[in-house]
Amino acid sequence: MATTPAVPLTSLASGAGCGCKLAAQDVLPVVLGLPQATDERLLVGTPTGDDAAVFRLRDDLALVQTIDFFTPVVDDPYDFGRIAAANALSDVYAMGGTPVTALNVVAFPLEQLGPDVLRDVLRGGLDVVAAAGASVVGGHSIKDAEPKYGLAVTGIVDPERMTTNAAGRPGDVLVLTKPLGVGAIVTARKRGAADDALLQAAVDVMVQLNAAAAEAAVGAGVRAMTDVTGFGLLGHVHNLARESGVAAEVDADAVPAIDGVEALLADASAVSGGSARNAEWAATFAAIDDAVAPWRARLVCDATTSGGLLAAAAPDVAATLPGTVVGRLVEGAPGTIRVR
Repeated sequence: MATTPAVPLTSLASGAGCGCKLAAQDVLPVVLGLPQATDERLLVGTPTGDDAAVFRLRDDLALVQTIDFFTPVVDDPYDFGRIAAANALSDVYAMGGTPVTALNVVAFPLEQLGPDVLRDVLRGGLDVVAAAGASVVGGHSIKDAEPKYGLAVTGIVDPERMTTNAAGRPGDVLVLTKPLGVGAIVTARKRGAADDALLQAAVDVMVQLNAAAAEAAVGAGVRAMTDVTGFGLLGHVHNLARESGVAAEVDADAVPAIDGVEALLADASAVSGGSARNAEWAATFAAIDDAVAPWRARLVCDATTSGGLLAAAAPDVAATLPGTVVGRLVEGAPGTIRVR
Protein backbone atom coordinates (compact mmCIF):
# COMPACT_ATOMS: atom_id res chain seq x y z
CA MET A 1 0.00 0.00 0.00
CA ALA A 2 1.26 3.45 -0.88
CA THR A 3 1.37 6.16 1.74
CA THR A 4 -1.36 8.80 1.45
CA PRO A 5 0.33 12.21 1.54
CA ALA A 6 -1.02 14.68 4.09
CA VAL A 7 -0.87 17.25 1.29
CA PRO A 8 -1.88 16.16 -2.25
CA LEU A 9 1.25 16.02 -4.38
CA THR A 10 -0.34 17.80 -7.33
CA SER A 11 -1.33 20.74 -5.10
CA LEU A 12 2.38 21.50 -4.69
CA ALA A 13 3.09 21.51 -8.42
CA SER A 14 2.86 24.51 -10.71
CA GLY A 15 2.56 22.15 -13.68
CA ALA A 16 1.77 18.48 -14.19
CA GLY A 17 4.17 15.87 -15.54
CA CYS A 18 5.65 16.68 -18.93
CA GLY A 19 3.29 19.64 -19.14
CA CYS A 20 5.74 21.53 -16.90
CA LYS A 21 8.37 21.57 -19.64
CA LEU A 22 9.66 24.92 -20.83
CA ALA A 23 7.91 25.84 -24.06
CA ALA A 24 9.77 24.50 -27.10
CA GLN A 25 9.72 27.89 -28.83
CA ASP A 26 11.44 29.40 -25.78
CA VAL A 27 14.04 26.81 -24.85
CA LEU A 28 15.18 25.49 -28.26
CA PRO A 29 16.76 28.76 -29.47
CA VAL A 30 18.70 28.97 -26.19
CA VAL A 31 20.01 25.41 -26.40
CA LEU A 32 20.83 25.55 -30.09
CA GLY A 33 22.71 28.82 -29.56
CA LEU A 34 25.27 27.11 -27.35
CA PRO A 35 28.50 25.58 -28.70
CA GLN A 36 27.87 22.02 -29.87
CA ALA A 37 30.00 18.98 -29.12
CA THR A 38 32.33 18.04 -31.96
CA ASP A 39 33.58 14.62 -30.86
CA GLU A 40 33.25 12.31 -33.87
CA ARG A 41 32.12 9.52 -31.54
CA LEU A 42 28.95 11.49 -30.76
CA LEU A 43 26.46 9.99 -33.19
CA VAL A 44 23.38 11.86 -31.95
CA GLY A 45 23.54 15.10 -29.97
CA THR A 46 21.60 18.27 -29.27
CA PRO A 47 21.03 19.72 -32.77
CA THR A 48 18.54 17.10 -33.99
CA GLY A 49 16.26 17.35 -30.95
CA ASP A 50 16.33 13.58 -30.45
CA ASP A 51 15.15 11.90 -27.27
CA ALA A 52 18.64 10.92 -26.07
CA ALA A 53 22.29 11.25 -26.96
CA VAL A 54 24.13 8.36 -28.61
CA PHE A 55 27.91 8.03 -28.10
CA ARG A 56 29.88 5.34 -29.93
CA LEU A 57 32.18 3.15 -27.82
CA ARG A 58 33.08 0.72 -30.60
CA ASP A 59 31.71 -0.20 -34.03
CA ASP A 60 28.93 -2.37 -32.62
CA LEU A 61 28.23 -0.62 -29.31
CA ALA A 62 27.13 2.87 -28.28
CA LEU A 63 25.87 4.49 -25.10
CA VAL A 64 22.40 6.00 -25.03
CA GLN A 65 22.09 8.73 -22.38
CA THR A 66 19.12 10.78 -21.25
CA ILE A 67 17.60 12.52 -18.27
CA ASP A 68 13.95 13.31 -17.59
CA PHE A 69 12.18 14.50 -14.46
CA PHE A 70 9.04 16.46 -13.67
CA THR A 71 6.49 17.58 -11.10
CA PRO A 72 3.71 15.24 -9.85
CA VAL A 73 1.07 14.27 -12.36
CA VAL A 74 -0.93 12.26 -9.78
CA ASP A 75 -1.30 12.36 -6.00
CA ASP A 76 -0.40 8.72 -5.34
CA PRO A 77 3.38 8.74 -4.65
CA TYR A 78 3.96 5.18 -5.84
CA ASP A 79 2.18 5.88 -9.14
CA PHE A 80 4.11 9.14 -9.49
CA GLY A 81 7.36 7.21 -9.21
CA ARG A 82 6.22 4.59 -11.71
CA ILE A 83 5.07 7.17 -14.25
CA ALA A 84 8.25 9.26 -14.01
CA ALA A 85 10.43 6.19 -14.41
CA ALA A 86 8.52 4.84 -17.42
CA ASN A 87 8.71 8.28 -19.00
CA ALA A 88 12.48 8.55 -18.57
CA LEU A 89 13.13 5.02 -19.82
CA SER A 90 11.06 5.79 -22.92
CA ASP A 91 13.79 8.08 -24.25
CA VAL A 92 16.14 5.10 -24.52
CA TYR A 93 13.49 2.96 -26.22
CA ALA A 94 12.83 5.80 -28.67
CA MET A 95 16.45 5.50 -29.82
CA GLY A 96 16.11 1.74 -30.30
CA GLY A 97 18.22 1.12 -27.21
CA THR A 98 18.08 -1.05 -24.11
CA PRO A 99 18.24 0.66 -20.68
CA VAL A 100 21.00 -0.63 -18.40
CA THR A 101 21.33 1.71 -15.40
CA ALA A 102 19.40 4.60 -13.90
CA LEU A 103 20.12 7.33 -11.35
CA ASN A 104 17.35 8.90 -9.28
CA VAL A 105 16.84 12.66 -9.64
CA VAL A 106 14.92 14.02 -6.64
CA ALA A 107 13.76 17.45 -5.51
CA PHE A 108 11.56 17.11 -2.44
CA PRO A 109 10.01 18.96 0.53
CA LEU A 110 10.92 16.23 3.02
CA GLU A 111 9.79 18.13 6.12
CA GLN A 112 6.36 18.76 4.63
CA LEU A 113 5.66 15.38 3.00
CA GLY A 114 7.76 13.06 5.15
CA PRO A 115 10.11 10.16 4.37
CA ASP A 116 7.34 7.60 3.75
CA VAL A 117 6.05 9.54 0.74
CA LEU A 118 9.55 9.87 -0.68
CA ARG A 119 10.14 6.16 -0.10
CA ASP A 120 7.00 5.31 -2.09
CA VAL A 121 8.04 7.56 -4.98
CA LEU A 122 11.44 5.88 -5.11
CA ARG A 123 9.88 2.43 -4.76
CA GLY A 124 7.64 3.11 -7.74
CA GLY A 125 10.60 4.15 -9.83
CA LEU A 126 12.63 1.16 -8.69
CA ASP A 127 9.88 -1.30 -9.59
CA VAL A 128 9.52 0.06 -13.13
CA VAL A 129 13.28 0.15 -13.71
CA ALA A 130 13.51 -3.45 -12.52
CA ALA A 131 10.66 -4.43 -14.85
CA ALA A 132 12.70 -2.91 -17.68
CA GLY A 133 15.64 -5.18 -16.78
CA ALA A 134 17.79 -2.27 -15.65
CA SER A 135 19.26 -1.27 -12.27
CA VAL A 136 18.92 1.85 -10.13
CA VAL A 137 22.51 2.52 -9.08
CA GLY A 138 22.27 5.76 -7.10
CA GLY A 139 21.06 9.30 -7.54
CA HIS A 140 21.00 12.85 -6.25
CA SER A 141 18.51 14.82 -4.17
CA ILE A 142 17.90 18.42 -3.21
CA LYS A 143 15.47 20.19 -0.92
CA ASP A 144 12.68 21.88 -2.87
CA ALA A 145 9.21 23.16 -2.00
CA GLU A 146 7.90 21.72 -5.27
CA PRO A 147 8.42 17.93 -5.53
CA LYS A 148 10.09 16.60 -8.67
CA TYR A 149 11.27 13.14 -9.60
CA GLY A 150 12.81 11.37 -12.56
CA LEU A 151 15.79 9.43 -13.78
CA ALA A 152 19.07 9.84 -15.60
CA VAL A 153 19.22 6.69 -17.72
CA THR A 154 22.09 5.01 -19.54
CA GLY A 155 21.35 2.43 -22.20
CA ILE A 156 23.14 0.64 -25.00
CA VAL A 157 22.45 0.26 -28.70
CA ASP A 158 24.10 -1.11 -31.82
CA PRO A 159 24.73 2.02 -33.93
CA GLU A 160 23.59 0.14 -37.02
CA ARG A 161 20.18 -0.43 -35.42
CA MET A 162 19.56 2.85 -33.61
CA THR A 163 16.51 4.95 -34.40
CA THR A 164 16.52 8.75 -34.71
CA ASN A 165 14.39 11.72 -35.70
CA ALA A 166 16.33 12.13 -38.91
CA ALA A 167 15.69 8.86 -40.78
CA GLY A 168 12.14 9.36 -42.08
CA ARG A 169 11.38 9.24 -45.81
CA PRO A 170 8.52 10.45 -47.99
CA GLY A 171 5.94 7.67 -48.21
CA ASP A 172 6.55 6.43 -44.67
CA VAL A 173 3.44 6.19 -42.50
CA LEU A 174 3.35 7.27 -38.87
CA VAL A 175 2.46 4.68 -36.23
CA LEU A 176 1.48 5.75 -32.70
CA THR A 177 1.62 3.05 -30.02
CA LYS A 178 -0.40 4.62 -27.16
CA PRO A 179 -3.63 6.63 -27.09
CA LEU A 180 -3.55 10.34 -26.28
CA GLY A 181 -5.42 12.33 -23.66
CA VAL A 182 -3.32 11.93 -20.53
CA GLY A 183 -2.75 15.67 -20.23
CA ALA A 184 -6.46 16.43 -20.43
CA ILE A 185 -7.31 13.79 -17.83
CA VAL A 186 -4.79 14.90 -15.21
CA THR A 187 -5.73 18.54 -15.79
CA ALA A 188 -9.43 17.75 -15.40
CA ARG A 189 -8.67 15.73 -12.27
CA LYS A 190 -6.84 18.64 -10.72
CA ARG A 191 -9.89 20.81 -11.48
CA GLY A 192 -12.32 18.24 -10.04
CA ALA A 193 -13.73 17.06 -13.38
CA ALA A 194 -12.31 13.52 -13.79
CA ASP A 195 -13.35 10.50 -11.72
CA ASP A 196 -11.18 7.72 -10.31
CA ALA A 197 -11.84 5.37 -13.23
CA LEU A 198 -10.74 7.92 -15.81
CA LEU A 199 -7.64 8.79 -13.82
CA GLN A 200 -6.78 5.09 -13.51
CA ALA A 201 -7.10 4.72 -17.28
CA ALA A 202 -4.53 7.49 -17.67
CA VAL A 203 -2.21 5.92 -15.09
CA ASP A 204 -2.41 2.57 -16.89
CA VAL A 205 -1.30 4.25 -20.13
CA MET A 206 1.52 6.19 -18.48
CA VAL A 207 3.10 3.29 -16.58
CA GLN A 208 3.17 1.01 -19.63
CA LEU A 209 6.75 0.57 -20.78
CA ASN A 210 7.57 1.17 -24.44
CA ALA A 211 9.95 -1.80 -24.42
CA ALA A 212 7.84 -4.23 -26.46
CA ALA A 213 6.88 -1.58 -29.01
CA ALA A 214 10.52 -0.56 -29.44
CA GLU A 215 11.63 -4.18 -29.81
CA ALA A 216 9.01 -4.75 -32.51
CA ALA A 217 9.99 -1.58 -34.36
CA VAL A 218 13.73 -2.26 -34.31
CA GLY A 219 13.16 -5.90 -35.25
CA ALA A 220 11.11 -4.77 -38.26
CA GLY A 221 13.90 -2.48 -39.44
CA VAL A 222 12.41 0.87 -38.38
CA ARG A 223 15.03 3.60 -38.30
CA ALA A 224 12.95 6.75 -37.65
CA MET A 225 11.32 6.94 -34.24
CA THR A 226 10.61 9.25 -31.32
CA ASP A 227 8.19 9.26 -28.42
CA VAL A 228 5.22 11.53 -27.74
CA THR A 229 5.51 13.47 -24.50
CA GLY A 230 5.34 17.10 -23.41
CA PHE A 231 5.31 18.76 -26.82
CA GLY A 232 2.22 16.83 -27.92
CA LEU A 233 1.71 14.75 -31.05
CA LEU A 234 2.11 17.67 -33.44
CA GLY A 235 5.30 18.86 -31.74
CA HIS A 236 6.94 15.46 -32.00
CA VAL A 237 5.75 14.87 -35.56
CA HIS A 238 7.22 18.28 -36.39
CA ASN A 239 10.61 17.38 -34.91
CA LEU A 240 10.78 14.08 -36.77
CA ALA A 241 9.67 15.59 -40.08
CA ARG A 242 11.98 18.60 -39.76
CA GLU A 243 15.08 16.53 -39.08
CA SER A 244 14.13 14.09 -41.86
CA GLY A 245 13.78 16.96 -44.33
CA VAL A 246 10.12 16.20 -45.13
CA ALA A 247 6.59 17.41 -44.38
CA ALA A 248 3.83 15.41 -42.70
CA GLU A 249 0.11 14.82 -42.76
CA VAL A 250 -1.87 13.77 -39.69
CA ASP A 251 -5.29 12.13 -39.94
CA ALA A 252 -7.06 13.63 -36.94
CA ASP A 253 -9.86 11.05 -36.86
CA ALA A 254 -7.33 8.21 -36.75
CA VAL A 255 -5.51 9.47 -33.65
CA PRO A 256 -6.45 7.14 -30.74
CA ALA A 257 -7.79 8.72 -27.56
CA ILE A 258 -8.36 7.28 -24.10
CA ASP A 259 -12.07 6.58 -23.58
CA GLY A 260 -13.70 9.61 -21.97
CA VAL A 261 -11.25 12.22 -23.31
CA GLU A 262 -13.58 13.47 -26.04
CA ALA A 263 -15.99 14.84 -23.44
CA LEU A 264 -13.16 16.51 -21.52
CA LEU A 265 -11.87 18.27 -24.64
CA ALA A 266 -15.29 19.44 -25.83
CA ASP A 267 -14.13 22.86 -24.61
CA ALA A 268 -10.87 24.28 -23.28
CA SER A 269 -11.56 23.57 -19.59
CA ALA A 270 -9.25 20.52 -19.54
CA VAL A 271 -6.50 22.14 -21.63
CA SER A 272 -3.37 22.52 -19.50
CA GLY A 273 -0.98 25.42 -19.76
CA GLY A 274 1.52 23.13 -21.47
CA SER A 275 -1.05 22.03 -24.03
CA ALA A 276 -2.01 25.65 -24.73
CA ARG A 277 1.65 26.50 -25.33
CA ASN A 278 1.90 23.50 -27.65
CA ALA A 279 -1.02 24.81 -29.68
CA GLU A 280 0.60 28.23 -29.98
CA TRP A 281 3.84 26.65 -31.18
CA ALA A 282 2.05 24.29 -33.57
CA ALA A 283 0.34 27.26 -35.22
CA THR A 284 3.76 28.22 -36.61
CA PHE A 285 4.21 24.98 -38.57
CA ALA A 286 0.86 23.16 -38.72
CA ALA A 287 -2.35 23.89 -40.62
CA ILE A 288 -5.49 22.30 -39.18
CA ASP A 289 -8.35 21.86 -41.64
CA ASP A 290 -11.66 23.49 -40.72
CA ALA A 291 -13.35 20.08 -40.90
CA VAL A 292 -11.29 18.74 -37.96
CA ALA A 293 -13.43 18.49 -34.82
CA PRO A 294 -12.31 21.06 -32.21
CA TRP A 295 -11.76 18.37 -29.56
CA ARG A 296 -9.42 16.54 -31.91
CA ALA A 297 -7.52 19.75 -32.65
CA ARG A 298 -6.96 20.00 -28.89
CA LEU A 299 -6.06 16.31 -28.62
CA VAL A 300 -3.16 16.50 -31.10
CA CYS A 301 -1.60 19.27 -28.99
CA ASP A 302 -2.21 17.56 -25.63
CA ALA A 303 0.89 17.69 -23.42
CA THR A 304 1.43 14.00 -22.84
CA THR A 305 3.35 12.33 -20.02
CA SER A 306 4.96 8.93 -20.72
CA GLY A 307 3.24 8.61 -24.09
CA GLY A 308 3.76 6.05 -26.81
CA LEU A 309 6.35 5.70 -29.52
CA LEU A 310 5.88 7.39 -32.88
CA ALA A 311 7.52 5.35 -35.64
CA ALA A 312 7.89 6.25 -39.30
CA ALA A 313 8.00 3.19 -41.55
CA ALA A 314 7.10 1.92 -44.99
CA PRO A 315 3.41 0.85 -45.09
CA ASP A 316 4.20 -2.87 -45.28
CA VAL A 317 6.51 -2.63 -42.27
CA ALA A 318 4.03 -0.46 -40.35
CA ALA A 319 1.40 -3.17 -40.73
CA THR A 320 3.52 -5.45 -38.52
CA LEU A 321 3.89 -2.94 -35.68
CA PRO A 322 1.71 -2.52 -32.59
CA GLY A 323 -0.19 0.74 -32.74
CA THR A 324 -2.31 2.89 -35.03
CA VAL A 325 -1.40 4.60 -38.31
CA VAL A 326 -2.09 8.31 -37.69
CA GLY A 327 -0.51 9.95 -40.73
CA ARG A 328 2.35 9.93 -43.18
CA LEU A 329 5.51 11.72 -44.30
CA VAL A 330 5.33 13.56 -47.62
CA GLU A 331 7.41 15.81 -49.81
CA GLY A 332 7.22 19.42 -48.64
CA ALA A 333 8.74 22.11 -46.47
CA PRO A 334 10.61 20.30 -43.68
CA GLY A 335 8.63 20.11 -40.47
CA THR A 336 5.37 21.46 -41.81
CA ILE A 337 2.20 19.51 -41.01
CA ARG A 338 -1.30 19.38 -42.42
CA VAL A 339 -3.92 18.04 -39.99
CA ARG A 340 -6.99 16.86 -41.84
